[in-house]
Amino acid sequence: MITLKHISLALLLGGAPAAQAETLRCGSQLVSVGDRAFEVEQKCGEPTFRDLVGYSLGAYQRREFKIEEWVYGPSNGMLTILTFEGNRLTRIERRRDR
Repeated sequence: MITLKHISLALLLGGAPAAQAETLRCGSQLVSVGDRAFEVEQKCGEPTFRDLVGYSLGAYQRREFKIEEWVYGPSNGMLTILTFEGNRLTRIERRRDR
């Protein structure tokens, strides 16, 4: 018999197509949220694709930050998407290549 617990678990797992992480392994190097773009490029190489997503205003400063996504892969059926705000890595996302 299917219970509410099983339905909730199925919805939770099915609704999460991407996984976020704080670190990424590039060969023998580690990249972490907060790293600068040039450090990531030195460790991981040139991304497969770069996309300028837009701009964001700084929370405490009157500055505009460029938001850019770098895509690596696919590797073993997974894409790695790195999001940079300004020149800092703010998010590491892994998702299955479709």
